[in-house]
Amino acid sequence: MKDVFCRIIEGEIPSNKVYEDDDVLAILDISQATRGHTLVMPKAHYESILDTPKAILHKVYDVAQRIAQAMVAELGAKGVNILTNAKEMAGQTVPHFHVHVIPRYMAGEGGFMIEMKNNEGKEDLPLLVAKITHGMD
Repeated sequence: MKDVFCRIIEGEIPSNKVYEDDDVLAILDISQATRGHTLVMPKAHYESILDTPKAILHKVYDVAQRIAQAMVAELGAKGVNILTNAKEMAGQTVPHFHVHVIPRYMAGEGGFMIEMKNNEGKEDLPLLVAKITHGMD
């Protein structure tokens, strides 16, 4: 069964296209977290950022950057969130890699924030570094 983004890419479901080329499609998110909220995705199906080839990943983020710049210049955004979720645990609801480009206009409109916690003495940070770097080999 095709996911909703594959169906949009194939023209089965209408969308409001912001950008399109041979590899990338950008559409307005139907939910509009803020005015101009855009989704940027590869046309080829990859489940998440974790399995997307680097060349495609770079194309998607190039388009996301250009859209973010236009949001600041043309929509008057004061900032922009550019983010992706990988896997259901991280909030990914459609199993097709995509990047959210969310313009921010004023304080208090729900910008994406991560609560930073003091880790002092709780976790062996050098051990974490070793595990992560080992996984990158």
